Amino acid sequence: MSRRSDDVDSPAPRDPRTGTEDGLDRRSFLRGSAATGVSLSLLPLPGAAAEPPRVRRRVTLGRTGLEIPDIGFGASRLRGDETLVRHALDRGIDYFDTAEGYTRGASEETLGRALQGVREQVTLATKVACKAHHDVGDLMEALEASLRRLRTDRVEIYFNHAVNDVARLTGDAWGEFVTRAKEQGKIRFTGISGHGGRLAECIDHALEHDLADVLLVGHNFGQDPAFHQRLTKSLDFVAVQPELPAMMAKAKEKNVGVIAMKTLRGGKLNDLRPYEREDGTFAQAAFRWVLSGPSVDALVVTMKSPEMIDEYLGASGSTRVSGADFSLLAAYEGLNGGTQCRYGCGTCLSACPEQVPIDEVLRTRMYAEDYADVELAREDYAKLGSGAAACDGCAHQSCLGACPHGIDIGALTARTHRVLG
Repeated sequence: MSRRSDDVDSPAPRDPRTGTEDGLDRRSFLRGSAATGVSLSLLPLPGAAAEPPRVRRRVTLGRTGLEIPDIGFGASRLRGDETLVRHALDRGIDYFDTAEGYTRGASEETLGRALQGVREQVTLATKVACKAHHDVGDLMEALEASLRRLRTDRVEIYFNHAVNDVARLTGDAWGEFVTRAKEQGKIRFTGISGHGGRLAECIDHALEHDLADVLLVGHNFGQDPAFHQRLTKSLDFVAVQPELPAMMAKAKEKNVGVIAMKTLRGGKLNDLRPYEREDGTFAQAAFRWVLSGPSVDALVVTMKSPEMIDEYLGASGSTRVSGADFSLLAAYEGLNGGTQCRYGCGTCLSACPEQVPIDEVLRTRMYAEDYADVELAREDYAKLGSGAAACDGCAHQSCLGACPHGIDIGALTARTHRVLG
């Protein structure tokens, strides 16, 4: 995804600790940040607003014509907290993203109760993982179960969830199901979601065969070539050019809506509290980076508290990235870039003779260590079969150097297995 030079307010990033321009000293700054670390204590957020934050920009989601807020409510961890949903509504958030498997159905059930009486005022999206062996009856049964939990007769968007294999899009079942469900008024629009390997290939297939009205894709500053090009412009690095931004641009050309998820690059919010100033928080900087891109309509992010909602909405309406924002993102990358798998990259997968699903294992590591959600991590790790069992005591060491971003794959996958296996 490209950005014009005038999309950034300040051409020279500033050190987040001193406010001085760092220029060619960024390499020393990043090395020092990674070596020393920062306090994990949660400091009070700077610059408390006089008025409660609200949604400040609404967007049209491609050809669907749906009008949604630029920051939507991700309900992946929602379990029983109806007051949290109502707080989001009070702040102007009326796009809710859930899935049949989130908190084992409790997410949909909570939304169903909380949205009673205001259903016509909100946009609901939920998901099902359509596998190659599923038939139309399986998919219809899953949809109707979601509708019962959501206490509604239809959803605005129904996603094919976590697509990471083109084979899941080539069968007849999904297309036949979508046609029937639309005719019955149970879904209005359909899409695909994903952040795993072969994502760009799957998106390209979906766009070429008109299989999606909306895309929900893992995308953040750490995925964006423009971020790394700016970060390393003074260094002799070979830029890695992921395919995802080009696919997102293609979707926009076809008037397919694009929503970004995984925008916090691991979500280790506390790491940056000591660096934050009145300009804003790390989360707000990460959101502004995503929303400033020309191919993204909106984003969804998991919201777990009223305070989190209010902080996140501080970025609503923003379509520019400041020098202070960039410095926060650079600090985060210096601290955490060495453990963050790039969604949809998949470069390393062919290196393992044991066929360990490296990207999926590292995703569960992120849930356990960065999100501090060990329950979710264990649930997802269990779905991987043997997972990274082969990495614990591996003699091949074939993954060494397989990550173009320098991640120590073997150390992270083995550690993940020991914790979650």
